[in-house]
Parts: sequence; structure tokens; C-alpha cells
Amino acid sequence: MAILELSRSIKAPTQRVARHVWRNGSQAIGDRVLAEEVPVAFSYDGAAYAVLMATPDDLEDFATGFSYTEKIIRTGDQIEELTIVSAENGIVLRMWLTGGRSDALAERRRRFVGPAGCGMCGLETLAEANRSVPIVPSGVRVSRQSIAQAVAALPACQTLNKQTRAAHAAAFWQPDGNLILREDVGRHNALDKLAGALLRAGRAAAEGVVVLSSRISIELVQKAAVMGATIVVGVSAPTALAVRTAEATGLTLVGVARDDGFEVFTHPERVEGTSAG
Repeated sequence: MAILELSRSIKAPTQRVARHVWRNGSQAIGDRVLAEEVPVAFSYDGAAYAVLMATPDDLEDFATGFSYTEKIIRTGDQIEELTIVSAENGIVLRMWLTGGRSDALAERRRRFVGPAGCGMCGLETLAEANRSVPIVPSGVRVSRQSIAQAVAALPACQTLNKQTRAAHAAAFWQPDGNLILREDVGRHNALDKLAGALLRAGRAAAEGVVVLSSRISIELVQKAAVMGATIVVGVSAPTALAVRTAEATGLTLVGVARDDGFEVFTHPERVEGTSAG
């Protein structure tokens, strides 16, 4: 994939902003580092497709991962060219696809402006909200200690969140301790960036654990299944629909993962020492 960058320089993912502080009965004046968010537009073969509010970094991963989890592409090399255009009001990710993928795009076109916290904005029918997801592969089995290690590894690598306290993370953890992590103000965006990073690196999501710093909603389960992930761990609880979807697609869903343990909601057979009963 050829990658070009045009026009103005891309905004930094953080900005230092002046503010007045009133805390513990006293006042102070200073500044604070905040997470940046900008409109990021996705364009395929010259046609506008979607606009998302996102943190302006890891844009190559974002373009690839969003295209993949939205089933616009099936492999990374189906994006022939990506041009990152920094405009006055945001960023445009212009992609040109290989032959045949334009047809797939026409089958599921979404035109919307969505806030960072929304993964369903702009769907044209109710059926799309419950779109079918693939049955995931068997994947790895992990120990309870491995899940604890995966969750514990997250905070130290969340650079953007440490600076701003306002960013979600999605990470890919393997039993050998290898960790790939992406951050964004939007939890769906963070997972899309991770999906793109794995696809571009030729890594299979089934070979490790996907760890999320957020609650686990239906959209995240759908995206994880498209990625081929088999174990998804979240620090917060899943929704009931997310659990039903994970059960149907064969994905092991682990939630409320904290220092004192976790809860397995579906397919516990991938977690060693966890009773299926």
C-alpha cells in the first residue's frame, strides 16, 4: 500500500490548554494536557463514506482497521493507495481499492457523522445493527494468570491516557508478554486502530488476547469477531446483547477484569482452570 501525506501537518494527539483549578478549597491557574479529537473522513475510490471524531494519530492503522472491521476489505493489500490529507476542518483518508472491493463497498455504504462514543451512527436499517459476524477460529487457550497479566500490562503502555486521562485503549497481548496497543478518544476507534496494526503486521488476532479499557458493547464484539479474535477481555462489564453475540460467534468474552479477578461470560473452555458448568 502506497501512503502519501498532503497539505498541512497533522495535528498532535494532545494539546496544552489553559485552565483555572478549584480543588480542596484553593484556586490555581495553569494548564493541562488534553486529548485532541478531529473529524476524520473516510473516502473510497473518490466517494465519501463516513466521518468519525477521532484522535489524529496512527492514521494508517485507523484507515486499514476501519476498512477491515467494516468488511470493506478482507486483506490489507486490497487498499492500493492511501492519501492522508490534512484539511482546515479535519483529516481526509482517501483510499483507492483493488478491483472487486468497490462492489463490496456498494453493498454496505454508510454516510454519517458520528461522535467518538458511537459505533452505530448512520446505519441505514435496524438489521445492520445486528449484522452477522463470522464464527471465530479455535484460537489459543490461556491461564487465569495470563488474563491477569494482560490486564495488568495495559496501564503502563497507555501513554495518551496517562497524559490526558481521556483516552481508551485496545491491546493485543500474547502469552510471551508481547503487547501491541493503540489509543483513541473513541473506544471503537482504538479497536479499529489495533485491527489495522495487526493486519499491517501480518499478526493473527486468534494467537493472543484482545484487551479493552472500556465496557464491551455489541459493536466491539462484532469488530473483534471480524478481526478473528477469539478471546476478548474488558475492564468493565459487557452488555447483554454483546454476550449473546459472543456466544453465537464462538468468542470467549471476559469482563469486569480487575486486580481481584474477572468474570467469564461465554465459552470458558479457552480459559484454563475455568469450569464450563
